[in-house]
Amino acid sequence: MRRAYVAPASHCGQYADAALPPYGTRVRLKAGFSLAPYSGDALVILTAMKRYGMLLADQGSAWYVTGTSDPRWEGALDQLRGAGVSGSDFEVVEAGPVTSC
Repeated sequence: MRRAYVAPASHCGQYADAALPPYGTRVRLKAGFSLAPYSGDALVILTAMKRYGMLLADQGSAWYVTGTSDPRWEGALDQLRGAGVSGSDFEVVEAGPVTSC
C-alpha cells in the first residue's frame, strides 16, 4: 500500500510507489467471476464482494481476506483463502479523493 489513503481509511502505507493502491481503495469482484464453485457462507461473502465490494485495509499477505473474529465465519474464510481468488479477479470501483501522507 502506498503512503496515501481514501476515506473511510485514515492511515497510510509505507511505500511511495504511486502504482500501489492507497488504503481504503474499494474493489469488487469482476462481473465475469464465476461463483459456481462456491456454496454456503463462502458464496454469501463472494456475492457481497461482487455486488458491494470490499476495502483494502492491510498490507499483509496478498489478497488475504479477514473478517470479524467469530467462529461462525472460520469455515467460510478458510474456503475463500484456498479458493484461488486473486487480485486479478477484482477491479477498482471508485477511489475517491486520495489523501497523501
